[in-house]
Amino acid sequence: MGVQKRDGNFIVNVFNEKCPNCIKGQVFEKDKRIFKIPVMFSKCSVCYYKFEREPGYFIGAMYISYGFAVLQGLITFLVTFYLFPSLSIEWISFFVILAIILCSKKNYKWSRILYIYIFPW
Repeated sequence: MGVQKRDGNFIVNVFNEKCPNCIKGQVFEKDKRIFKIPVMFSKCSVCYYKFEREPGYFIGAMYISYGFAVLQGLITFLVTFYLFPSLSIEWISFFVILAIILCSKKNYKWSRILYIYIFPW
């Protein structure tokens, strides 16, 4: 099964966690538990596009996730530093770490999906 022409907005499709092939199926199982690692489907339920490629395929997605975490930490630092100038560096560090932890589950999902979009073989 080859990669089809992608319709729609690339960013919106990644944020909505849609299949890169058909843009209809979901990549991850829906789960409301906060502290559970997201479970990725092996194939799309609509077009049967294979998400899991080979062992080690998603190692590259870790670099994307790292970039997201750095960006979120930088934005949190700048917001807290300029909006609350009297805060000590310990509190600013606390808020930066908290923001990174709170966003880690979405970073995990979005980095894998973005990686599949970048390398869609």
